Amino acid sequence: MRTYVSKLTKYEEEQMKKVVVIVLVLLMAFSSFACNKQTEPVNKIGIVTGTVSQGEEEYLAAQNMKKKYGDMIVTATYPDKFQEETETTISLVTQMAADESVKAIVFVQAVPGAAAAIDKVRETRDDILFICGVVHEDPSAISERADIAMLVDELSMGERIPKKAKEMGAKTLIHYSFPRHMGYATIKARYDIMVQTCQEIGLEFVAATALDPTGEAGMSGAQQFIVDDLPRKIEEYGKDTAFFSTNCGLQEPLIRGILNEGAIYPQQCCPSPYHAYPSALNVDVKGHEGDMQYMLDQIGLKLKEAGQEKRMSTWGVAINMLMIEAGVEYAKEFIEGKITERNDQEALKRIIDSLAGGVEVTLSKYVEDGKELDNFYLMLADFYDFSK
Repeated sequence: MRTYVSKLTKYEEEQMKKVVVIVLVLLMAFSSFACNKQTEPVNKIGIVTGTVSQGEEEYLAAQNMKKKYGDMIVTATYPDKFQEETETTISLVTQMAADESVKAIVFVQAVPGAAAAIDKVRETRDDILFICGVVHEDPSAISERADIAMLVDELSMGERIPKKAKEMGAKTLIHYSFPRHMGYATIKARYDIMVQTCQEIGLEFVAATALDPTGEAGMSGAQQFIVDDLPRKIEEYGKDTAFFSTNCGLQEPLIRGILNEGAIYPQQCCPSPYHAYPSALNVDVKGHEGDMQYMLDQIGLKLKEAGQEKRMSTWGVAINMLMIEAGVEYAKEFIEGKITERNDQEALKRIIDSLAGGVEVTLSKYVEDGKELDNFYLMLADFYDFSK
């Protein structure tokens, strides 16, 4: 008995080839999907910071965390004019939280809109851990919503800055700010303590109004105001004048002007070797991101060249970067189950100490109207002496 094998027509051969190609494509797509599914992090941590113009070191810290942990970290930046664009800030936080793999969000600086953003997220995601740093809004409002909040100890700074200024040889302390900042509870409280401390130690206090970088003039206009006004102030009050500004974006022109004019600079609003010093003194950061001692040494060399090593200072730790790094490490341990409490002060202090490079950073609780906010931490470190 003969078996007949019918030959495929040319049309059938072409159709068969198409079927084979489709099957191969589907297999490759499935394989790729399966591979991605295996490599895609199950849990992620979001970091929200300002742009380079508003907070370069915070942006840098977020990128460092991205380099360290890869796809586990997702980042976003709030707008430069965050005061006017709170809805944009709220939207980007809610979009980040819409990804169910995001289990924690570290928000530094926690600009206006942070509280409303947390409220919005909590409507659908009460599981997300929120860690906020450099809090702009009312401390109690953030304390009620975030799991952990951090801020430099502005109240202690109100006493320490005038005393440090006098120790450096100051006869006058000029305080640059603007109405928006003076509306913040902690900044106003620090201001009041500064005024009182200056009276007690015999230091003349001068309140000077600067331009708000979130206003019509923008950052460039606000910085130019400092460039123009600082020499006038030194001409009026003399070189033994210390300067302090409440705004991050104004630190660079302030440092540059003080260095050139020979005035006094106890610290930035957010103390750190990385905060405005590198750009003001033309110190190359590339390849030394996070290398604190390198940065302190380079700043010291520049100050000594200008004879300013005893008249300018900062803290020996990058406080805002520390908030981000500590926030991420805390969130990671919480997600992994190594930390079981949303607010564990002992664990937070352990992590901060491990990241501070030997610098002692003290933690205390914020007290408002006699009530201690249990999850709102104030951070304080010593001044760095560039003359040694």
